[in-house]
Amino acid sequence: MFEKLKQKLKQVKERITKKMAPEPIAEETPEATAEAIPETLPGEETRPEVQPERVAGEQIKLEAPEKKTRAGVKRKGSEVEPVRPVGKEAGAILPEKPKRGFIRAVKRVTGRELTAKDIDDLLWDLQVAMLESDVAVPVADQIVERVKAGLIGKRVGLRTDLKKMADAVLSDAIKEVLKSDHQVDLIKLIEEKRSKGEPAVLVFVGINGHGKTTTIAKLARYLIKRGFKVVLAAGDTFRAAGIEQLEIHAKRLGVDIVKQRRGADSAAVAYDAIAHAKARGLDVVLVDTAGRMQTDVNLMDEMRKIVRVARPDAVIFVGDALTGNDAVEQARAFDQAVGITGTILCKMDADARGGAALSITQVTGKPILFLGTGQGYDDLVEFKPEIILNALLGD
Repeated sequence: MFEKLKQKLKQVKERITKKMAPEPIAEETPEATAEAIPETLPGEETRPEVQPERVAGEQIKLEAPEKKTRAGVKRKGSEVEPVRPVGKEAGAILPEKPKRGFIRAVKRVTGRELTAKDIDDLLWDLQVAMLESDVAVPVADQIVERVKAGLIGKRVGLRTDLKKMADAVLSDAIKEVLKSDHQVDLIKLIEEKRSKGEPAVLVFVGINGHGKTTTIAKLARYLIKRGFKVVLAAGDTFRAAGIEQLEIHAKRLGVDIVKQRRGADSAAVAYDAIAHAKARGLDVVLVDTAGRMQTDVNLMDEMRKIVRVARPDAVIFVGDALTGNDAVEQARAFDQAVGITGTILCKMDADARGGAALSITQVTGKPILFLGTGQGYDDLVEFKPEIILNALLGD
């Protein structure tokens, strides 16, 4: 999942790591300068080194240098003389004795702060990678701006894990665009309706051939496993074999189905299914509808009629992740027409780009509810941002 975008983000992370790599900077402290190291101690005279002249046949006796002893005396040759008190004993204030020996220059390794100029080319590469992966332009801009804000002024040290920091910056930026102010909990919604003795009504809308009917069957299985009683409404009365397809799913899942003849009014089918659920004490009505392009005015008007009659608790847009930015534009159009509650993205297991998953929440303002990850009834997973983040940034 998202192999192409993942590879591009990996390259961007590597460039971020190189940009933030610390550089060695040599700093000399005052103690490290040659002028700060005195050649002699205070009060000590400089004695030039004298080489004695040798005369043939003459032995030269060298005078032993003065040495300080632990007893507080100085020894000259074999004679011992008392040492005159100095320092605190004499009441004198002597300058602090500097350290002897060679003082090395102090080297510090530090990371410089990144500026906008440092990362302009990096941000451009990131934006191109997003656009090539069908991420909507406004969403790509948001991600780039958040990465920019996370990097500018960043300083790192020797022990900083640069890869981890790059992951964190990109992760935070992507996580923000996956958030929605409209949180939807379908399970909680269904339980609240059941507590009132009413079925929850969910209407599914989308484009032809994007997996709407199969997704309804998957969600029915998801709800059945959680103890809910489900009925299917075969509202796709225009597509050839649309009713038969949903009927086969209902038989396999062991749930009720309400249907009419082909060409019947879809709104009437939804109405009958809701009445059936109330009479039988069922918990959820899943209403299938005919697929339609967002540009087909007549079919969009019919969809508005279904929503008016059914008065659903949630309108769910089913999109094909492989269509990328098209799925985002379709979701926007359906939201403007009937006001979608959330999105289910199909074929996520085959999506190498990830543009739809990253864009659809920000464009519509509505959350992704589930992800379709295969053809089986159990191949439907509840959406969490971590799924996308792990697919994009995981090793």
